[in-house]
Amino acid sequence: MPTSQHPTVLVTGGAGYIGSHAVLALRDAGWPVVVIDNLTTGFRWAVPEGVPFVEGDVADDAVVRPLIAAYGIGAILHFAGSIVVPESVVDPLKYYRNNTVASRALLESAVAGGVRHFIFSSTAATYGAPESRPVDETAPQRPINPYGMSKLMTEAMLADTAAAHPINYAALRYFNVAGADPQARAGQSTAGATHLIKIAVEAALGLRDHVSVFGTDYATPDGTGVRDYIHVSDLAAAHVAALEALIAAPDDNILVNCGYGRGYSVLEVLDAVDRVAGVTLDRRIGPRRAGDGAMLVADNRAILARLPWRPRHDDLDSIVRHALAWERALMERRG
Repeated sequence: MPTSQHPTVLVTGGAGYIGSHAVLALRDAGWPVVVIDNLTTGFRWAVPEGVPFVEGDVADDAVVRPLIAAYGIGAILHFAGSIVVPESVVDPLKYYRNNTVASRALLESAVAGGVRHFIFSSTAATYGAPESRPVDETAPQRPINPYGMSKLMTEAMLADTAAAHPINYAALRYFNVAGADPQARAGQSTAGATHLIKIAVEAALGLRDHVSVFGTDYATPDGTGVRDYIHVSDLAAAHVAALEALIAAPDDNILVNCGYGRGYSVLEVLDAVDRVAGVTLDRRIGPRRAGDGAMLVADNRAILARLPWRPRHDDLDSIVRHALAWERALMERRG
């Protein structure tokens, strides 16, 4: 039940990569937390001891509505969904089901249960291939893949729902999330993950025999794709700051980029892994992947102005170091 200071927060996808870090950030800040996850890509062990856990789907109102009532949920942090851009191109209906349709059902359950605050895990992929660099929140949203479109459709639903019901929301548009909890309590654990830094640290530890570089003919300084990498713990902290802001101003909504305003190319990231791990990765050049753009870097002035949030881990080598430490911990866990 809620404390006098904080409402109870339901974290969807809280056994997954970003969600598990948000649970840690909320707990560290004294918020009561409940997790729902269908464990398709998440792990039961990623939910800290003492945090109530329900295995279920956010689209299942027969599960979600009693959960909201039983715990007196006052806010939802929504991370559950599918996130692999190339997969969204070949299986778009999966993404519209898992991201858009499931979010619609969750929103309906939230409104029915009187939940007042909703924070959505959105993405810079809603911008598509932006003409402005870095990209700010006023840039046109023209997704170039179904993943981005599925998230943009959810943003639209949130805006319409907040206009019609007593609920406010934050849509946090993530750039490339990487790294792991500095205390090694959580990290990216999904087998076959497509995140570059995850793949590279696996290769550094001998779990992969090479790293594929998809495209060297982009209009970037070294020809490889450039992305803005944000440390997952900084991103989790942004969610806590956004939640506090929503509660403080119940008539306001928040739409902000989550990034550092600095891009690194694929080759620069691989150089950092070589440097931190003391290895030389086998890099194999391949064709571009469907749905990938050349460069995506955040203009992060809005989040810095709107929220009392400041990055603590905005250093590529630190991001790699934490990812590497987590990968070693995972190897020990698996024996």
